[in-house]
Amino acid sequence: MLASMETDTREYVAAQDLSPREIAVLEMVATGLTNAEAAQRLGVSIHAIKFHLASIYRKLSLSNRTEAAVWLLHQREVHGVAD
Repeated sequence: MLASMETDTREYVAAQDLSPREIAVLEMVATGLTNAEAAQRLGVSIHAIKFHLASIYRKLSLSNRTEAAVWLLHQREVHGVAD
C-alpha cells in the first residue's frame, strides 16, 4: 500500500522538486514511523533519514516532521489521494 501512496504522492509533490527518496521518507513520517524505523525499512542510516528530512523541510518551508506530515495529509485531501 505504501508503494501505491508513494506513486500517487509523487504526482502532486513534483512541483516541490522532492526526490523519490524524499517522498518515501515523507510518507513514512506521515504514518508515524521514527527515523530509525524509516531507516530500517529503506535500508539506509538514520543520518540519511535526517538529511532527507532537512531537505524536505527546506524545500517545503517547514520546520519539523509534524508540519511535514500535516502538509502531506493536506495535499492528499486536496488532491483526493486515499490512504
